[in-house]
Order: sequence, then structure tokens, then C-alpha cells
Amino acid sequence: MPSVFVQGRPTDSYPRLAPEARRGQVRRVTEVGEEVLHKPCRDVTEFGPDLAALIDDMFLTMYIAEGAGLAANQVGVGLRLFVYDCPDDDGVRHVGHVVNPVLDQLDPAGRRLLDDSEGCLSVPGAVMDVPRPDRAVVRGFDRDGEPLVIEGTGYFARCLAHETDHVNGHVYLDRLSKRDRKEALRQMADRREEVFARRAANVEALNGARSTQGSQRSPGSQGPQGTESAQGTVSAPGTFSA
Repeated sequence: MPSVFVQGRPTDSYPRLAPEARRGQVRRVTEVGEEVLHKPCRDVTEFGPDLAALIDDMFLTMYIAEGAGLAANQVGVGLRLFVYDCPDDDGVRHVGHVVNPVLDQLDPAGRRLLDDSEGCLSVPGAVMDVPRPDRAVVRGFDRDGEPLVIEGTGYFARCLAHETDHVNGHVYLDRLSKRDRKEALRQMADRREEVFARRAANVEALNGARSTQGSQRSPGSQGPQGTESAQGTVSAPGTFSA
């Protein structure tokens, strides 16, 4: 089996960070309680350079925040869109984006619920067990408006369900009991500043790398803004948080 799937298609090799991140700019990650996270997002109706730039920014922001996925409303944009770079339980890496995602309602007889730990970049520092199906199928479109079907199992299925929840106006706290939600918010209060410090350090490392690359160019040879490589400056996806 291939070790990487990009936009649901197998590929022989792929860089440690998605190429979109090289073109992106870091955006602020919204936090639980902000209105944009708690209402359904609008369908994307225009496929063009603005959408492509948003996807680029989301990839870079996801890596800076050390996440496995990121929805548009997590950077303050109320559109049905998410990006992901997430392994499944077999260690196969899945990378891509989905525009206007819809999660299939699978036959309960053909899936199992798995209770496993889950975090969220918009609930910084909190990790709680959340039941999710062990398989997920998401249908949508790519940045050019071409249809997509993305299937995932295990850890990646959790990511697909989590991100589709976001575009529907839900955060994973909505799936918790009142007691567990209170515990998650306590964890967030305790760990929020530590998480923000790590993100700030990642931004500083990225800016340093871009500055170094810029100074190494010969006079008059500066490339397009935001195209410097971010590789080597932030951590690759690890524990699930999206």
C-alpha cells in the first residue's frame, strides 16, 4: 500500500510539509466561544485565486499550530472548507483539502464507535475522549471545483468527522457531557499559554528561516511574496488536534 495519499489519490513521495504551506501566511486561530465557530458555515461558491490563497494560509497555520486538520472557521472565515495532514492507524499519511464537505451517514452495522483522545486547535491544550466511528466518507470538491470523495479509517476517520463538525458549526466539546466539557475547559485554562508559546516559537522559527533564505538571494532576484519554504521550521503532524 502507498505510504501517502494526496487528495485521496496514492503518490510515491511527498514533502514533509504540503507545498501549499510554502505560499501561505500564518493566520490567527479562533477559540471556542467565538461566534464563527458556533454557526454553520456558508457554501463556497467561487473557485479561484482567493480560495487557493486561503487554502495555502490554512495549511501553514495548521502546521504552525501543530495540528492534523484545520477548518476555515478556525481562521475566522465562515466557509465550508478544511485542510488536513493526518495519518491513519496503519501509518499511511493523508494530505489534502475538501471544499463544501458532506459526511456520509454510514450504516451502523458497517462501522464501530471508537472512544479515543481528541483535541482541537480552537480549544488549546485540552484533550478528551470522544466517541467517533472507525470509518468516514466525505464528499466535496477540490479548489478547482472538481468532485472529491475522501475515505478514512481509524485516526484519519476521526479527523474527517472532526473537521466536518467544524464546518457545521460544532466543536468537539458539543459531543461531551457537561462534566467532561467542564474538565476540557479547565484543561484549556491551565495549558492555553503553553500552547500559545509553542505556536509563537514556531512562527519565530518560520520567520527566521524565511529571512535567511531572503538574504541568500542575489540582488534583484526576490521571488513572489510568501513562497519561501517553511520546511524544517515546524513540527510534522503528531498527536491528534484539529
